[in-house]
Amino acid sequence: MPPTSRLRSRRGLPAAPAAAALALALLSTAFSPVFSPAAEAAGLPAAAGCETTAADGFCDDFESQTGSQPSGRWTAGAPNCSGTGTASVDSSVAHSGGKSLRINGGGGYCNHIFVGTPLDEVDTSGTFWARLQVRHTTPLPAAHITFAAMHDAGENKDLRMGGQNSALQWNRESDDATLPEQSPNGVAMSRPLPVNTWTCVEFRIDGSAGHLETWVDGEAVPGLAVDGTPTHDIDGQWLRKPGWRPSLTDLRVGWESYGGETDTLWFDDIAVGSSRIGC
Repeated sequence: MPPTSRLRSRRGLPAAPAAAALALALLSTAFSPVFSPAAEAAGLPAAAGCETTAADGFCDDFESQTGSQPSGRWTAGAPNCSGTGTASVDSSVAHSGGKSLRINGGGGYCNHIFVGTPLDEVDTSGTFWARLQVRHTTPLPAAHITFAAMHDAGENKDLRMGGQNSALQWNRESDDATLPEQSPNGVAMSRPLPVNTWTCVEFRIDGSAGHLETWVDGEAVPGLAVDGTPTHDIDGQWLRKPGWRPSLTDLRVGWESYGGETDTLWFDDIAVGSSRIGC
């Protein structure tokens, strides 16, 4: 299965301005973009780049890329329609080493672009972990956007990570469920994605149980977790679909907006494995 985007536009609209403003205010008081050493203090693994990896899976810092276009395990794609979105290997910005993957994301669905790789080296039917180092220039908008996606072979749809109402969210394409719910209280249980700095995003998915968890700079994000027990304002939509057990086959990073939003993003030190890799 080629590791290219299979994303579709979603119907989700931003919350009413007053509700969105309230959610953003709650986010601003709840979280700071400054890194917390909580993970290190707790004895969790730490990996600045690809020096520490899981026993299986992969870690790619893009240092082996020899041209301006992603190659090797990575394939760029913009299916259904293509426009202004571009992907390239950037030698001027990097989290570690001297290279990263740059995404120039255009506004609107057809200006999307993704760069993907199969997940052949890790068993996604059970528990697996992923880690992305990501940097971007524009705050997450009110409208829905996606910057990472994984194809669910069981549903022939995508599990998507991105943002809405200025905060990070998960979205399940098959039924358009969001995690957290997009109420002000739900959005406040997520957090923004800081701009103009590298941010470590980690997630753990248990395909056999249908659970997922998310960390940003080593700190768990309660609004980006589903454990099978209903939590008000977080996973009500998600749990309405019984027996969700994702069968994920690839990982794609890039940009897709469902309004007119644009962004420039960099990804580096992308790692996947059966155990936690750390930031």
